Amino acid sequence: MSEILRFQDWSDPVPAGDREVVSRLPEDDDGSRPPLLFVPGMGHDGWAFAEHWLAHAASRGFPAHAVTPRADGDLRAQAHDVVQTAAALPRQTVLIGHGTGGRVVARALGRYPARAAVLVAPVLDGWAALGSALRGNPAGTVPALWGGRLRFSARQLFGPALPAEEATAHLKRIGARPRAELFGRDTLPAPVGDPPTLVVGSPDDRVVRRPALDKAAARYGGAPLLFPGMGHYLMLETSWQEPIDAILDWLQKQLPAY
Repeated sequence: MSEILRFQDWSDPVPAGDREVVSRLPEDDDGSRPPLLFVPGMGHDGWAFAEHWLAHAASRGFPAHAVTPRADGDLRAQAHDVVQTAAALPRQTVLIGHGTGGRVVARALGRYPARAAVLVAPVLDGWAALGSALRGNPAGTVPALWGGRLRFSARQLFGPALPAEEATAHLKRIGARPRAELFGRDTLPAPVGDPPTLVVGSPDDRVVRRPALDKAAARYGGAPLLFPGMGHYLMLETSWQEPIDAILDWLQKQLPAY
């Protein structure tokens, strides 16, 4: 698969595109922690990580960056943007993708030798995610099947502990017209260098259900790390600190000699 991807990049290269990077750096970066590159999914940009997770990771000594791949790009172009951004960082990088950003990271892992990877509520199976969306929010989902805007609901994306006013504010910034390829299933490449990979999610997620989390984790040889009571957007929940601390703790155990 990697050879096929390399040939395609040579024969049909991804054109240059704009991408936005938001960064939060430790006050004293001694080089003992790898950079983290967060990749948002469909409907939101780097701001979703900048709300809480970037600064918190930096406070624990990790240089933290969030890249927003080109909005009009397909999955191949977005994975290219992630690889290019990671390669420009000073040290071998940890890739962290949320939602469909997890699918972008899974593709990027076939081209970039990441130090480690974390897939947060990853949408690796578009059909399963579409089925969940149609069951949970048919009125907001059906228009997207015909090129319209995908309209999410607070109940669909967030846990019950998040105050209604915060959920409403986030919803105003979330939304997208999904590409048709997101509704299908992808043949994902094997990761280059076999990096340790963690799948994180919630058993109460209404977008990525528990069976999808189990399947994603099994693909990378493990079990999902679960946070009950939270929704799809773990990084925006009231208890946002729990999953990011667990991710950083896992990284410190996996990379003790970094």
